[in-house]
Amino acid sequence: KRLLKESQLPIGKQLSQYGFSEVVGISAVQVKRKASELSWLRQGHNILLFGASGLGKTHIAAALGYALIEQSVRVKFTTGTAMVQHLQKAREGLGLEDALKKPDKYELLILDDIGYVKKSDSESQVLFELIAHRYERNSLVITTNQVFSEWDSIFGDNMMTVAVIDRLVHHAEIYQLEGESYRRKEAMKINGKSGQLN
Repeated sequence: KRLLKESQLPIGKQLSQYGFSEVVGISAVQVKRKASELSWLRQGHNILLFGASGLGKTHIAAALGYALIEQSVRVKFTTGTAMVQHLQKAREGLGLEDALKKPDKYELLILDDIGYVKKSDSESQVLFELIAHRYERNSLVITTNQVFSEWDSIFGDNMMTVAVIDRLVHHAEIYQLEGESYRRKEAMKINGKSGQLN
């Protein structure tokens, strides 16, 4: 209960509720393996989920989080934007070092939709510092709809972008999701138009 409450995982994002058959690039078996084999967490490895909006990247990341909590793993879920704003406020109050260390207690930090972090140089810098801080120490799951070649729009500076990517992919599994919008299909099913999905 405590692990679940502190995780702030979105409600209703369990593995059993995701239609893996609708998406190419990742399978239920792969996610379940990550939830049961915890060596990647102990080694500070990462998982990167790429794909267009609506494919269920957030759902998969959260489902992995739920499954890991069942293994007594401490997980924290947040959006990239919320984390950047939190770190930026901490920097303004001269408390960035403590703010970077605070998520250390979580074996897994899920940063959802970092593609929406298109902020000032100082905000890009704090995201870089978080990734650098967790490098080879604690694991990250990152979701984004932007491929690496577009990450200059997140970090602004090419050298910083290269440094971030280098740290993230050094020990990472990368999944590229493809398919029709999972959200749109689910909405059609709810509206009684599931016949159009065939």
